[in-house]
Amino acid sequence: MASIRKRNGKWQVRINRDDVSVTKTFSNKKDGETWARTTEVAIERNEFTLKTQMTTERLGQLFDQYNDEVAPLHRSKTTSFMLASLKSKLGHVRIDAFNARDLADWRDKRLKEVKPASVVRELNTLSAVLNHARKEWCFQIGNPVADIKRPTVGASRTRRLLDDEELNLIGALAPVHAGIVRLALATAMRRGEVLSLLWANVNLDMQVAVLPVTKNGEMRRVPLSKDAIAILKEQRLTNVQSITGKVFDVTQISLDKAWRKACRKAGIFGLRFHDLRHEAISRLFEIGLNPMEVSSISGHKTLQMLKRYTHLKAEDLAKKLG
Repeated sequence: MASIRKRNGKWQVRINRDDVSVTKTFSNKKDGETWARTTEVAIERNEFTLKTQMTTERLGQLFDQYNDEVAPLHRSKTTSFMLASLKSKLGHVRIDAFNARDLADWRDKRLKEVKPASVVRELNTLSAVLNHARKEWCFQIGNPVADIKRPTVGASRTRRLLDDEELNLIGALAPVHAGIVRLALATAMRRGEVLSLLWANVNLDMQVAVLPVTKNGEMRRVPLSKDAIAILKEQRLTNVQSITGKVFDVTQISLDKAWRKACRKAGIFGLRFHDLRHEAISRLFEIGLNPMEVSSISGHKTLQMLKRYTHLKAEDLAKKLG
């Protein structure tokens, strides 16, 4: 007997019968019930095999199902965008016909459109979909991602603030946006972490800001320096929201727009908001904190991960050497 349940606005139908386990998702419950009846009859008559299903299923259907059932569980919202990109190029491919040669052709064409790092992220997403389909949806499907060479990603960014860029950038921003930039530099918090910070999770007396859920899925307590405390106190004076509201009532879209405008006005080129995290972490090392102390502030789990965001200035190190 088929089981039918509603998940994320869709109807998931699962059949476990006569050593055959198969799952399919439908937008309409009635369509799911019809498919279940037809499939169960085919199984009973020995006319249905997983191969039969694979010759009718397309990769696009897997991408849709993954987007409906799995992507909403991810904190990152980029998964859906990558799934849409994959579907536009590979959605028409039959599951049973998908192979490493086809994937390598897609990779080469994609490299002419976007940077290698973007292709690697899309390959990681594709691999996750195929593995999930095999383990959770009972598809007898391989993973050709493991059989092709991944593009070589260039060296990590080393962009730090130069000369008067910090002062010029802050001066070109509205006070609320300037506050966000200053707090990011003072705490090494990510853009999303700053924008989602709640007054209820800020304790100015204990000098701690609590981030209930971070990128790695864990809670983090961020120590607040005197500069960070001063920034938050300034913001509290101008924030008319309740203490349970957000510290900065700003959307990511409006912040990005203000950032681009300010960079143009200040004559700053090649600087991204995430570079502020690089800058902040590097400054923590430069004032003498050890890797364990820095990682407790930044939230990095390993020194190798932390190293990617740390770029100490050679001239400063030279002064320490004497």
